[in-house]
Amino acid sequence: MQAPTARPRTSGLKWFLWLVGVPLLLFAGYLAFVVNWAYSDGERAGYLQKFSHKGWICKTWEGELAMTTVPGVAPVLWNFTVKHEAVAAQLNAMAGKRVVVHYEEHRGIPTQCYGETNHFVSRVSEIEDIGVRSRPVEALQEIPQ
Repeated sequence: MQAPTARPRTSGLKWFLWLVGVPLLLFAGYLAFVVNWAYSDGERAGYLQKFSHKGWICKTWEGELAMTTVPGVAPVLWNFTVKHEAVAAQLNAMAGKRVVVHYEEHRGIPTQCYGETNHFVSRVSEIEDIGVRSRPVEALQEIPQ
């Protein structure tokens, strides 16, 4: 008669790695992907209405751009986040001014520690505000036929 072969025991560490370690690695890979891959990018222009450093645990720079096409029309408010301190310092100096911001949109970020919005500003430049100029409209001359 043959003696029954003993089945090797799987260690608790192996189960722990499969149940906890693998999902953590998958989550870290997903997070690295959504933070480094931009869904879209572009530029927006408007008046920098609000810019603040806020958050309970994760402090982020959050701003609000008032975009308007024609003076007197209610502006569309666009919220954004800034990750870089140098860009945040530039924006702080431009509060209330007309600016153009270059942004990247990162969708699917699972936490607000990266920012309250999906739009991350990476560059900013100020637009010289020329104001409204009034000049008389010149009379149209009749075109000879």
